[in-house]
Amino acid sequence: MTMRSPRLSPEAFARLVEQAIARIPESIRAYLDNILISVQQRPSADILEELGMAPDETLFGVYSGVPLIERSAIEPPLYPDTIFIFQEPLENACTTREQLLEEIEITVVHEIAHLVGFTDAELEALGYG
Repeated sequence: MTMRSPRLSPEAFARLVEQAIARIPESIRAYLDNILISVQQRPSADILEELGMAPDETLFGVYSGVPLIERSAIEPPLYPDTIFIFQEPLENACTTREQLLEEIEITVVHEIAHLVGFTDAELEALGYG
């Protein structure tokens, strides 16, 4: 018997994203205060091209903005920081709702790491390596 990946309505998936974010330790979650979380069905061809990825490569999420370590007080970012979460690739990679919840949590933390400038070692120390 083959396990089917979970398929959720956009509303149910958005609620799952909220649940996943609630599981992130407060010390990391605090960085989300001024960040928009945008759930999309899948990454656009433009996003994949911009990241140098082939159209058939899997992308669970992406951070769009200016990392904190690159910011200037003189020139604030023009656009709000956004973390895009891609529903379809995440659902395709997971076989259970719990696995999906976990993968969303890991994806959000990895995108926060791009904002904050965490290293892979720091992510691993936090349990997200």
